[in-house]
Amino acid sequence: MGFAQVVGGTRHVFPDLRTLLARATPLRSGDVLAGVAAASAQERVAAQRALADLPLAHFLDEVVIPYEADEVTRLILDRHDAAAFAPVRHLTVGGFRDWLLAAPGDLAPLAPGLTPEMVAAVSKICRLQDLVAIAAKCRVTTRFRNTLGLSGRLSIRLQPNDPVDDPRGVAAAILDGLLLGAGDAVIGVNPASDNIDTTVRVLELLDAVRERYAIPTQTCVLAHVTTSLLAIERGAPVDLVFQSIGGTEGVNRGFGVSLALLKEAREAALSLKRGTLGDNVMYFETGQGSALSAEAHHGCDQQTIETRAYAVAREFSPLLVNSVVGFIGPEYLFDGKQITRAGLEDHFCGKLLGLPMGVDVCYTNHAEADQDDMDALLTLLGVAGVTYVMGVPGADDVMLAYQSTSFHDGLYLRAALGRRPAPEFEAWMEAMGIEAASGAGALPGRMAPALVGLA
Repeated sequence: MGFAQVVGGTRHVFPDLRTLLARATPLRSGDVLAGVAAASAQERVAAQRALADLPLAHFLDEVVIPYEADEVTRLILDRHDAAAFAPVRHLTVGGFRDWLLAAPGDLAPLAPGLTPEMVAAVSKICRLQDLVAIAAKCRVTTRFRNTLGLSGRLSIRLQPNDPVDDPRGVAAAILDGLLLGAGDAVIGVNPASDNIDTTVRVLELLDAVRERYAIPTQTCVLAHVTTSLLAIERGAPVDLVFQSIGGTEGVNRGFGVSLALLKEAREAALSLKRGTLGDNVMYFETGQGSALSAEAHHGCDQQTIETRAYAVAREFSPLLVNSVVGFIGPEYLFDGKQITRAGLEDHFCGKLLGLPMGVDVCYTNHAEADQDDMDALLTLLGVAGVTYVMGVPGADDVMLAYQSTSFHDGLYLRAALGRRPAPEFEAWMEAMGIEAASGAGALPGRMAPALVGLA
């Protein structure tokens, strides 16, 4: 069946759900590049109106990528929880938006009943304030050595990357971050080299620092999942298994993974029993545009495919999910306006689907964006209840060569919104004499005597 809507005396027809979702998407350069974007603002409005009138239940009858051709589609439909869906089954997409805005309590029980396409659809007819207000109602809590996602808390990933994986550079960045209240989400290094020897060496460094100072957090080397499996076989101290993922079988194949491989990795990490408070052992990163760059988008818009990646993440109960929103570049998100919209969409969709969403508030140097744009997005995400953000020395990642958020940016957001670190990490900071990130506007004070050795 097709869909149609009349706007300004012109009848716009959309032959299938995939086309309707694509044409209804707010403008972004990646969809233009893929040839799936609306041809005009008028066509976009027509698609959004048609989408608003579509029953939510329709998404269980028509798929954007065939069931028999894609294991992510099979995962989405096979895991759908009809009982959880029942309270909203009677609604249209537009009615669902109104229902979400009026809902008085936590939306977590709804998550198993929602498919990514339903959530992507409602996000496309939301204003920015809707994306913020609804996401703020979603509370997702995860645990490994501390507790992430609690109300009134904001965590920070300490990202101590070094262009040559020099232990001294990594250690210096860790010290800087800890003194500025970062690291409760994870201390995670993107390795310059993805070989097993480098991975094990950096894992051992991170674990030695964590153990020496009894830091209640988790560490991760963001190597490929197969490298992490080799590290586990070597007896390396692997807390979290990392992997970039996408929303189709094809894009995941491009990343060198499958659902079966991710399951194997999770089971291997669980077998180590390194968590003290919980067993959320996976860390996933995503980004709008990855499917198009892999030529595995099946004619879908990039935001719908991005939201399908969250179904993959949800299957493996991750500790952290991170939308690296502006990292892929202006070919996919051209400027600060598009990056802001995408970051709020990703956070909204991930939270509605029950994920512990963080956002790397970032851009590449050839994008039409600057740090003012990032300040605005960072603040909006904080109000929306983002689980965590990035902490990069000086906001300038010297290994990945992109602009993110600094340790001081995390301090700003905690102070401005009265947010605090994860409770276990906050207690550790107080015990160590680190005067930062109290949530009451405190700036960093003296160096904790116990950390002098790390310097």
